[in-house]
Amino acid sequence: MPRSRGGRGGDVGFRVLLTVFGVAVIVLVAAIACVLIGAAMPSIRRFGPAFLWTSRWDPVHNVFGALPFVFGTVASSTLALLIAVPISLGVAVYLVEIAPAQMSVALSFVIELLAAIPSVILGLWGIFVLAPWVRAAVEPALAAVLGWLPLFSGPQYGIGLLAAGIILAIMIIPIVSSVSRDVLRAVPPEQREAMYALGATRWEVISRAVVPYGRVGIIGAVILGLGRALGETIAVTMVIGNRPQIPTSLFQPAYTIAAVLANEFSEATSDLYLSALIEMALVLFAVSLIVNALARWLVARVTSHTRVVR
Repeated sequence: MPRSRGGRGGDVGFRVLLTVFGVAVIVLVAAIACVLIGAAMPSIRRFGPAFLWTSRWDPVHNVFGALPFVFGTVASSTLALLIAVPISLGVAVYLVEIAPAQMSVALSFVIELLAAIPSVILGLWGIFVLAPWVRAAVEPALAAVLGWLPLFSGPQYGIGLLAAGIILAIMIIPIVSSVSRDVLRAVPPEQREAMYALGATRWEVISRAVVPYGRVGIIGAVILGLGRALGETIAVTMVIGNRPQIPTSLFQPAYTIAAVLANEFSEATSDLYLSALIEMALVLFAVSLIVNALARWLVARVTSHTRVVR
């Protein structure tokens, strides 16, 4: 049936509107980058690339280096992923493959409810519940078993990199598990039925058919969780200790880029101090872009491999 002139006009208008929306996202990202670069230019001119690998943070003498904050951000986020990903994947598999339907619905609701808790509430819980528990139970147990490693030695404060990693893991578990659950639910039933027809056990079906089929989506879920961990501010600020040093142990205090921005932005007393903080924000912006680019590359690699396997 030939389309009317009004219908063609509607298509053109709809296409133009969506194009504007798509271009607006690119323009917005470019505008944020330009504003950050312009505001950070005094610090960039003063310290150059050494800003990234200098450890001294001395606002009194106007000497600034971002290395402790970059290290704290990457270390706390990596620790959170190491804790959260196995738990989240186990939760997703249980909800989709093992749990009864009513229990799956109830647990899914609880997990999504956990994602809605404000970070400041989790931060207060971290101070009054998590940190004392880490100091009294977790750190002594780790020191007793793995204390011969520098990573698990030293004074046990409760507040530190380990507590920050745990609370970040709690915050990203709902995201990773919910997205992974939806990915696993999208696996075609024929994948499972074919394996069962060959005499496979439930574990073999899950490990060789279900999870490999949904690995692209699972990687995307992990990247979403990593993005949340990199940018989290309040909860981490309340439990990480906020000491601008590179910790050699999980028990020591640390600092993240988001935390130093939240703590010191209103206290910046000189233009160079303010510019250094904005350059720190620029570094976090660049790290987020690099992580997302690596994620897209990884997903593309896995997708191409999956096409060959299928």
